[in-house]
Amino acid sequence: MATVTRYQAVPRGLVRVAALLTSGDRMSQAEFHRRYEQYPEHIKFELIKGTVYTASPEGMPHSKHAVMLTTVLGNYQADTPGVEAGSDPTVILGGESEPQPDVLLRILPDCGGRSRNEGLYLAGPPELVIEIAYSSAAIDLHDKKDDYERNGVIEYVVVCIEEQHVHWFDLAKHKSNKLRRDAILRSKVFPGLWVDTKALFRGEIKRLLQVLNEGLCSPEHSRFVRRLAKAAAARKRRANK
Repeated sequence: MATVTRYQAVPRGLVRVAALLTSGDRMSQAEFHRRYEQYPEHIKFELIKGTVYTASPEGMPHSKHAVMLTTVLGNYQADTPGVEAGSDPTVILGGESEPQPDVLLRILPDCGGRSRNEGLYLAGPPELVIEIAYSSAAIDLHDKKDDYERNGVIEYVVVCIEEQHVHWFDLAKHKSNKLRRDAILRSKVFPGLWVDTKALFRGEIKRLLQVLNEGLCSPEHSRFVRRLAKAAAARKRRANK
């Protein structure tokens, strides 16, 4: 998420005055969502712990890291039936929370996942959320982390571009770890999802995919795929009864 600022660039005639959102406003998710839908798609707001935040335009460092991580998660999805990746989606998490994570990965409902499609949006907690922080680290590492934790996200990763550090949080167990700059991030929720942090900061996409492929060939990934298939089959049997 980019720097949080007071948004001033929306022409007054673009949205109804009653629908305007301002950084720092306090409101419920339902009211926020109603107002947010009045804005064009390129304007980004988030509701975190009942407070409205708005983002400044995203720079190329943020964009490049988002593309690399989306590529990794997309390739993981391709080899892992039952999971789905997303980039910058609106997620309705709770009565005071509607963030737009930079990147996420979820288990599909048919395979036991807790999130679901609600119209154009996602409702409920995805299992893994990744935020790319340039100058918004304070929000991503504190208020947003707390919001994800209390609303049931299991695994949370913050990629801090300037510091070239990756913070990994096991929100279910209230554990955190600041990974070494050359560490391999191995997801706990998604076995076989391996991310070479050194390659990420260097922009080495081939190396990122090489390490991911090693994870996809691991026994734990094979077991995870079988577990997802078993969960999907069991759900189908229950539905047919």
